[in-house]
Amino acid sequence: VQLQASGGGLVQAGDSLRLSCTASRGTFSTYNVGWFRQAPGKEREFVAGIHWNGVSTHYADAVKDRFTISRDNAKITVYLRMNSLKPEDTAVYYCAQGRRFPLTSMTNYDVWGPGTHVTVSS
Repeated sequence: VQLQASGGGLVQAGDSLRLSCTASRGTFSTYNVGWFRQAPGKEREFVAGIHWNGVSTHYADAVKDRFTISRDNAKITVYLRMNSLKPEDTAVYYCAQGRRFPLTSMTNYDVWGPGTHVTVSS
């Protein structure tokens, strides 16, 4: 399976974006999916994760109450809605799939897609 993230762009502080992570085939619905980001000069960090059943989600403290992760298994797509964007949200955003827990750990994801760039200007 391959994952493709899209929806990044250049926005101003306070704006919103919706990122999409689409899989190449339907078994996506049986995997947990996580969003991670990597800012220039920094390590990749967890942003949000969603259980394969779509019920359980987890967020990094830095994005809680601003970002929402959701999934549409019929469309084999996971979304990351990002509201009230801040300059510190600027990063390359990656999606990944896996079956292990916790959702916050990069080592629990086996397939990664290429990232999509998000730039938030002040």
